[in-house]
Amino acid sequence: MPTTKRDYYEVLGVPRGAPEDDVKRAYRKLAVKFHPDKNPNDPHAEERFKELGEAYDVLIDADKRAAYDRYGHAAFAQGGAGFGGGFHDPFDIFREVFGGGGSGIFESFFAGGGVGRADERQRGSDLRYDMQITLEEAAFGTEKEIEVRKLDVCDQCQGSGAEPGSRSINCPTCGGRGQVISSRGFFQVSQTCPRCRGVGQIIEKPCRKCSGEGRVENSSRIKLKIPAGIGSGSRLRSSRNGEAGIRGGPPGDLYVVLHTKEHPVFQRDEDDLYCEVPISFPLAALGGEVPVPTLEGRAKVKIPAGTQTGQIFKLRGKGIVNVEGRGRGDLLARVVVEVPTRLNAEQRRKLEEFSALVGEENSPLHKSFFERARNFFR
Repeated sequence: MPTTKRDYYEVLGVPRGAPEDDVKRAYRKLAVKFHPDKNPNDPHAEERFKELGEAYDVLIDADKRAAYDRYGHAAFAQGGAGFGGGFHDPFDIFREVFGGGGSGIFESFFAGGGVGRADERQRGSDLRYDMQITLEEAAFGTEKEIEVRKLDVCDQCQGSGAEPGSRSINCPTCGGRGQVISSRGFFQVSQTCPRCRGVGQIIEKPCRKCSGEGRVENSSRIKLKIPAGIGSGSRLRSSRNGEAGIRGGPPGDLYVVLHTKEHPVFQRDEDDLYCEVPISFPLAALGGEVPVPTLEGRAKVKIPAGTQTGQIFKLRGKGIVNVEGRGRGDLLARVVVEVPTRLNAEQRRKLEEFSALVGEENSPLHKSFFERARNFFR
């Protein structure tokens, strides 16, 4: 330690009167930064680390802190203020602050590992399956059966990974602890056992079919219920139908992503359906009825005289059922007036007569457009 001790507040970088949480937060940040195990080539790191431990030891204790605020470093010299000159070991303080239950604390922070034994029964991976369905299937709901190739429980060892009649034994390398300890200077470092990979046990005789993993690749057929009103891009979860876990671990889940095929008649917008209905020029001019397709069959729509292209007629309740049960959408039919493309001589003559009789007063949109155009060019 330095001959002249620095102010404890300065050591931790906190102001006088800093709350306990700020003191602990500052210590955690700096202690990890200057821990000797993280700085093996820095001769000053250990001194800094011990200095941090001493400062924390005083400022985190209400009585010691009050004495220090009053008497400074003299409070802890030669039994001053009744505290004596001893401080807790800085490595013990580090373990206590970070919740370490043993030497494995160093691996937890500096080697990316964890303290204690690993879980032998690892959960299986989740899987994704993309499925195409028709608009009708999405609208009314259906049940599908899909085939998924995935890792399933080995039928020879029933997922244990051990050959029938064999058993698991304590790992001889780590003695069943899942950790091996090596010395670095005056302290010890705990690391995951390289033989059992932290499990603490090894299989005496691995299963020949699955090589000790407890699972093999198989094809599985899975039934899936698709609810009415489901939207394209929706994801359905089939619980426990993902890959089997390692050595009897719980299986993952299967996620089925739905994609609705393009429909030849309808387009969907949330719970509403849209379609275009062509009508003849005479029907648009004179009015009448026109059949409109729906998901349940045909419906009739009354077309008033003088209907224009683009007019929309709403058929209430003829759309898609809301998947959450909030009613049903509508069908919106957009009419398109179809102009004849092949006229014979008689038809052309009649149409020319009709055109002469109609005049501009019966074409208000045409008349209005050209009036606006003339004003624009002026």
